[in-house]
Amino acid sequence: MDSTDTNTPEPVAPEIGTRVAADSQRRFPCKGCGAQVSYAPGTTSLKCPYCSFDNPIEASAAPIVEYDFVAALDELESTRETTDRLVSHCDSCGANVQFPANVTSLSCPFCGRDVVAARASTKLIKPHALLPFGLDERAARERYRNWLRSLWFAPSTLKDFATLDTGLVGVYLPYWTYDCAADTDYSGMRGDDYWVTETYTATVNGRPTRQTRQVRRTRWTPVSGRVHNQFNDVLVNASGSITESRAQQLEPWDLAKVTPYADDYLAGFRAESYAMALKDGFGVAQQRMEPKIVATIHSQIGGDHQRITGKQSRYDQITFKHILLPVWTSAYRYHGKVYNILVNARTGEVIGERPWSAWKITGLVLAILAAIIVVLLATTVFGR
Repeated sequence: MDSTDTNTPEPVAPEIGTRVAADSQRRFPCKGCGAQVSYAPGTTSLKCPYCSFDNPIEASAAPIVEYDFVAALDELESTRETTDRLVSHCDSCGANVQFPANVTSLSCPFCGRDVVAARASTKLIKPHALLPFGLDERAARERYRNWLRSLWFAPSTLKDFATLDTGLVGVYLPYWTYDCAADTDYSGMRGDDYWVTETYTATVNGRPTRQTRQVRRTRWTPVSGRVHNQFNDVLVNASGSITESRAQQLEPWDLAKVTPYADDYLAGFRAESYAMALKDGFGVAQQRMEPKIVATIHSQIGGDHQRITGKQSRYDQITFKHILLPVWTSAYRYHGKVYNILVNARTGEVIGERPWSAWKITGLVLAILAAIIVVLLATTVFGR
């Protein structure tokens, strides 16, 4: 639950987007010269590339709130039959721009102007908050180069020939965060270790001799009970463009610094709308909660060992937020093959595909085998 506003009542349901009219786009003219401006990463303003005028983004006084999960599902169900695609009219060149699936912000393919849908498509929950870009493209490109130089067992020429096919593209990825209380009934076994003295027969100086030794045993006792867990901001990747494993590699995110959503932060960037439904996202969130619930059960069982034979969780007070998180994305080409990369635009963490040098890996294996042979020979010679 959002720690920034613990006293604000939680809304019953979020705003659900409806059909987007042709005049619903947002443009961002410079207050100094009228030219189109874009959000400047790491700031709270839109920077004009022509007159360098800073156009401040109006700070929102509205708190970032959690929305009721069940009420949102009911609202989405009521609009099931009105799904539509986004089409927005570009005031610059007059084209009607059709947005690709799961995209709500892009550059007009005809004149290059930034077009942002002021409202999400039908049946989509609008974003509630976002983390603005903290790294600009130049800084992200430098992180990419450092990443290339740090790769182990990469071809020696990779850093010289791994050229980006295109420039880095700034994209806001969609995420869900969930808060809830979980009560779990469980049954299991508690294992407590104890020691016993065991007598055995051993051969000493060619004669059988009775000796004793301490042996550890475990006493198992049936147990059952209930544990309570409180979860806050369980993060779930709702993007259709990156896998869950890649999304987790981009973590952590400084979620304490999310700001209320404003179209201004999307100017000059792309934004992907969620591909994972709200209900399905909570299923993923439950999987991410599972290890903590299991750890809590183990702690309550106590003893030296724990076994869980059955458990059932009930989730209450479920609330959520739809947030956008920033990444720089691109692809580089090496020896004719394309490799994709992502850069966390807050921390600079780089993840991506990479080539491997078969020669370097083979050389390492041969070096290890040679070292083992040397050790074995030395042991044989000096051990005589």
